[in-house]
Amino acid sequence: MWFAAAVSSAVLFGLAGWWMKVSQMQSGSPSWLLLGLYLSGTLGFGIHALIEHTLIPSLLDARVWAAGIIIGAGSALGNVLFMKALEYGPASLTSPLTNMNIVLVIAMGAFVYKEHLTGVHFCGVLLLLLAVIFVSMRGNKEKQSIKHNKWYLYVAISILMFAVRNGGLKVTEDMGLAGAPILFVAYLLSVLWFARAALQERSLLIHTAKINDPSTVIRSSMQLASASRHTGMYWGLLAGLFSYGGLQLYAISLETGQASIVGPIFAANSLIVAAGSIVLYRERLTPLQWTAFMLMITGLVLIRL
Repeated sequence: MWFAAAVSSAVLFGLAGWWMKVSQMQSGSPSWLLLGLYLSGTLGFGIHALIEHTLIPSLLDARVWAAGIIIGAGSALGNVLFMKALEYGPASLTSPLTNMNIVLVIAMGAFVYKEHLTGVHFCGVLLLLLAVIFVSMRGNKEKQSIKHNKWYLYVAISILMFAVRNGGLKVTEDMGLAGAPILFVAYLLSVLWFARAALQERSLLIHTAKINDPSTVIRSSMQLASASRHTGMYWGLLAGLFSYGGLQLYAISLETGQASIVGPIFAANSLIVAAGSIVLYRERLTPLQWTAFMLMITGLVLIRL
């Protein structure tokens, strides 16, 4: 049960990342993208918690709100810094490297919760981590595309923030708290944050248009900005549904599986973006990427044994 949930969580969360990439490629607004993501995600977790009859009782628990604030901050800040990192470095490096947050989750499971790894499981975990590393490796030309040291800072902090999100779910599971209400609170608070950012972006655009002559150039810019908002919102709403499904299955898999094993499986979600690029954009795999896929498959088999 936990293994199927963990693999499914990686697939669904990877697809959420793929829709975010599609939005960026279509010049979607990052603020409206993240607003849409957290809107549909909030709805998904809210409905899930209502069906489980855990939403109302959990909202009366101060621990749920505290956990929601911390996990929500990790998720929201992690995504903001991830988008900022994309401005200074290639997505092919940024996305897989931010998934290295799972190393911190593995360490927490092994040292804090004393989770035992067999030799076979350890090899599986190691292969999955190597897969994430290999898929991030590129030639010298792509390494030279990182022109600003800010990229390293954004990637490093986003790793810590995503570790707060993923590791926080393990902590709350150990406390006996339901995952859906906590994620509902986390995503709801993120909606408020990104709604403010999206409205500020829109207000700034309107103010700029008012102080300029309504020329053809200004009208054209307004139309492009409007299209960017709609594109970001559309793909964000879709990404949020997959984000909900992925994180919910991740929380479920943590209930019966070990964080030190479930975590690396979830980290393989970055390879979904690579698979989507191959199928839809006809991108060719490098030998290192093929190696990463083979390591991922072998690692999953070893963990399942």
